[in-house]
Amino acid sequence: MTSSRKFTGPKLVVASHNPGKVREIRALLEEFGVTPVSAGDMGLPEPIEDGESFIANAKIKALAAARATNIISLSDDSGFAVDILDGAPGIYSARWAGPEKDFSLAMQTVEDKLKEKQASDPVQRSASFICALTLAWPDGHTESFEGRIDGTAVWPPRGCNGFGYDPVFVPTGFDQTFGEMDPSAKHAMSHRANAFRQLIDACFSTT
Repeated sequence: MTSSRKFTGPKLVVASHNPGKVREIRALLEEFGVTPVSAGDMGLPEPIEDGESFIANAKIKALAAARATNIISLSDDSGFAVDILDGAPGIYSARWAGPEKDFSLAMQTVEDKLKEKQASDPVQRSASFICALTLAWPDGHTESFEGRIDGTAVWPPRGCNGFGYDPVFVPTGFDQTFGEMDPSAKHAMSHRANAFRQLIDACFSTT
């Protein structure tokens, strides 16, 4: 089995224009002495995400940032997937929020579609958060990892923490939504944390 390429820092471009994602990634990398700077802060354009999977889109973003800055870049492509909606919104999670990134609209759209399915029982409202992470080097090398967490889509939205669809997702085994949880509790067990553990084990030195 080929070993993963190791990150050499300390500077890292976070290939995202989403402040919530950048904030969570900074928190997860803090202990490794990494200095993350976001693509948005660097004025980089957002590439067209036309991949057919979370990992494909993560690669597009990470490679675009790495080649534009000549700095190792990390991207996150994540989304909310509802089983009874055939995994929608999935890779289109951000698009459901529209050009204004209005996630209250996106959450309402999910709920409207669940009502169309008459999905009122928690079993019918099973959902997941999925996160793909890609670390890309300017020479085109990439390392990708995917994490997920299962739970239930709830309504109405609860909590003001987190971002995106967090207020309508209760992870299995918990009674709070991601929007109600303390951020440190979410960081310890989220889909992003799951993918990050794989990334850290493969590409970051912990010695």
